[in-house]
Amino acid sequence: MSTNRINKINEEIKKEISSVIRGLKDPRIAQMTSVVAADVTKDMRWCKVFVSVLGNEEKQNDTLKGLKSAAGFVRKEIGQRLGLRYTPEMVFVLDKSIEHGAHINEILNSINEEK
Repeated sequence: MSTNRINKINEEIKKEISSVIRGLKDPRIAQMTSVVAADVTKDMRWCKVFVSVLGNEEKQNDTLKGLKSAAGFVRKEIGQRLGLRYTPEMVFVLDKSIEHGAHINEILNSINEEK
């Protein structure tokens, strides 16, 4: 399958998963959960979804557990909304890049204040 098509599918899945997550009523899922990226395999069987959660480590783990338990529902919704031949299985992975970027920003700010 062409790279352009996979990239378009990645973006559409990311957008739709974000929308589905906002509608979930699971109390374990934090309000400040955002989908950073979606990576679909070439055969469209698996999708690794990178999520970022604002909060402490316990809140992040709870959110990940809630998302994993809702993976079947999310997959069904994605299948209905996108109408793909194969709807990939969702694997949710915690992405700490936003948290890491904020930490680096704090370090740079403290260095600037020392000058």
